[in-house]
Amino acid sequence: MSDDHSPVPEIAASELAPDELRRALGRFVTGVTIVTCRDDQGQPVGLTANSFNALSLDPPLVLWSLRQASSTIEAFANASHFAVNVLAADQVDLSRRFARPSSAKFDAGEWTDGQGGAPLLAGCVAVFECRRHSHHPAGDHVLFIGEVERIGGSASTPLVYHAGHYRTLNE
Repeated sequence: MSDDHSPVPEIAASELAPDELRRALGRFVTGVTIVTCRDDQGQPVGLTANSFNALSLDPPLVLWSLRQASSTIEAFANASHFAVNVLAADQVDLSRRFARPSSAKFDAGEWTDGQGGAPLLAGCVAVFECRRHSHHPAGDHVLFIGEVERIGGSASTPLVYHAGHYRTLNE
């Protein structure tokens, strides 16, 4: 039976295992982003995330989440600004690169500095430059809320993630 088409069994919250929750959440199609900031020493920090969402139009707020155990949590918690770079279909290699620990993540891609120095990636579908509004612990993650100060990007085809695989949209 294909993992993409198998039914989702009804499971009570008290019996829910993390793998089952992960599998069910994976059925929700998401965009793929690289979220970036500068650490206290001014070094660029970035990671792949698909936990990005709109929060408010007035004021313009977005949110994303990061595991509390992440080595980058301190950089994002202390940064005044962050950028959410929404990846295009041809940027899958960058998504993979930023999903793994490496000191050379920013050696690939074309980067410029945005608001507060947050690195901006060229060729993205959309870029949200945000001032960090707040961050809040929630379960095993921290929610980061940003006030959008500037947007950019192009109308190219987005990279999406579904059922554990990268996908592209076909119109």
